[in-house]
Amino acid sequence: MTTALLIIDVQQGILAGLIDAGRQVAIDREFEAVAARLGRLKLAAEAAGVPVIIVQHDGDAGHRLEVGSRGWQLREEVSANPDTVLIHKRSCDAFHDTDLAFRLRKLDVDRLVIGGCMTQFCVDTTTRRAVSEGFDVTLVRDGHATADFGSLLAEQIVDHHNRLLSGFDAGLRKVDLLPADEVRFEDVALV
Repeated sequence: MTTALLIIDVQQGILAGLIDAGRQVAIDREFEAVAARLGRLKLAAEAAGVPVIIVQHDGDAGHRLEVGSRGWQLREEVSANPDTVLIHKRSCDAFHDTDLAFRLRKLDVDRLVIGGCMTQFCVDTTTRRAVSEGFDVTLVRDGHATADFGSLLAEQIVDHHNRLLSGFDAGLRKVDLLPADEVRFEDVALV
């Protein structure tokens, strides 16, 4: 079993300007914590020789993730290096119109550890698609973030999706959840 770490849309502007200023402080604080956790997982994966795949959303002109803008830039904690696989996407699904599935199969990956942004869009869609594509998924319980949406607070959305995705399956493949501090790449990479 080969594991890869998949980090989705941890970009400077991913959660910027989506809510009122009063809540933005709390959202930014949580995003900082999630980015730090994912940065530590990235370092652990690299140290264990586990492939790291970074997904970066390419927004249109005027979008907060407009290609080349400051908002589009990856957060420093998860920035790509020469060994990182970088996938550019234009939809919520990191598999849609990208070569992600091909690259994962070329690396003989059958399990993904997933974290990133935004929970109810790209993280949810990519997690479900990964299972449908034949990959087991460990969703990092405290490794994905979002902003408030409609009447729901970000914390409610994250909690809801953790509950919703835990145990999601397609055939023999499924989603399990672990907090970041319990993810051990040396264990899962060698199973």
